[in-house]
Amino acid sequence: MTTMTKIHLTNIDKPGQQSLDKYRERGGYKALEKALTMEPLAIIEEVKTSGLRGRGGAGFPTGMKWSFVPRNTGKPTFLLCNADESEPGTFKDRLLMERDPHLLIEGMVIACLALQCHLSYIYIRGEYEFVANVVNQAIEEAYAAGILGASVMSKDFALDIHVHMGQGAYICGEETSLIESLEGYRGYPRIKPPFPAVSGFLASPTVVNNVETLTALPWIINNGGAAHAAMGTEKSKGTKLFSVSGHINKPGVYEVELGYPLMDFINNECGGIRDGKKLKAVIPGGSSVPVLTAAECVGVLLDYESLLKAGTMLGSGGMIVLDETTNMAQTLSVIADFYAHESCGQCTPCREGTGWAAKVLRNLLAGKGKKSDINLLLKIADMMEGKTICPLADADVMPIRSFLTKFRSEFEAYCTE
Repeated sequence: MTTMTKIHLTNIDKPGQQSLDKYRERGGYKALEKALTMEPLAIIEEVKTSGLRGRGGAGFPTGMKWSFVPRNTGKPTFLLCNADESEPGTFKDRLLMERDPHLLIEGMVIACLALQCHLSYIYIRGEYEFVANVVNQAIEEAYAAGILGASVMSKDFALDIHVHMGQGAYICGEETSLIESLEGYRGYPRIKPPFPAVSGFLASPTVVNNVETLTALPWIINNGGAAHAAMGTEKSKGTKLFSVSGHINKPGVYEVELGYPLMDFINNECGGIRDGKKLKAVIPGGSSVPVLTAAECVGVLLDYESLLKAGTMLGSGGMIVLDETTNMAQTLSVIADFYAHESCGQCTPCREGTGWAAKVLRNLLAGKGKKSDINLLLKIADMMEGKTICPLADADVMPIRSFLTKFRSEFEAYCTE
């Protein structure tokens, strides 16, 4: 096991870390004390220097996102924490909230100071009720200790944080759908522009950040942006959490520096492929990114640019490792069923395309398919890609196209011709 600097998981296994007392005992809220002595723009500059990029999947520079928020509009600014985490294969945010909730609260208060925001929400997916209870308990402790409320740590800054439970809709992980849902409407993505930074929640300036993005902030404020930028690669700075599942000896959540070799990660950190089997494929960033064959994994590094060059994406870091026994046709059918079920139905190409693709694949597995169905699936993918308001259709297209192209013979084996 490689020893690396931990930003998120330092205290994750320490007893009592959920409590305010233990969190403070281990240095918690020191970063907030420091941030309270800084100017809001100085906090933003520190985050810019750190090179921190959004950890929800898009990888957009966090400091730059904050600097898009207009000042003195006469409207309040809102910070929304995206804890919807619905991407299949991803469970890192759950671990952070369940084991170290005050780390998230401290990160959020720092972000609110930078943005001069006085009301913030944590949008948690419906299935995470037990996690929401842990976070709510931590918020109550923070209010009781004067960390939240009318006067944050006795300073002239007021902040309220509330938890809002979703109803388990994948689409609400997309920031504008999350905003719609939080306002009490159906979780439909909005057409952009206007972007949330200018007109988001309640038509006011809004920043939506992922849990992992926000929990990086206390470390950055404590150690300085330059220390964060010194880790990782030239364009992918810092560390990244990977939720790893599938055919490996040690599934779980791992934190490594960006730029870590993929095969070293699987073999050294995750204990290699289980039962001595051979690696067949890796989905590196959650079910919506293109799959890599075992041969393609060689030499690939775990960072935004390297994975893009390899024809896939880092995404949310939900890594699914597949061994030689995996039936790729069945695996793709499960993924396609998920996206057909989760399409909100607002855009016709997605509403019809996801359902159609799932149906064709189910038909194929039932032995009723023809070889022409494989080309039909690729044609459906072409008709969906880039033709919708949000990227859900593209999230279905990427696995469909990569699975069919790289493992075509496995799909042809089901054809009756």
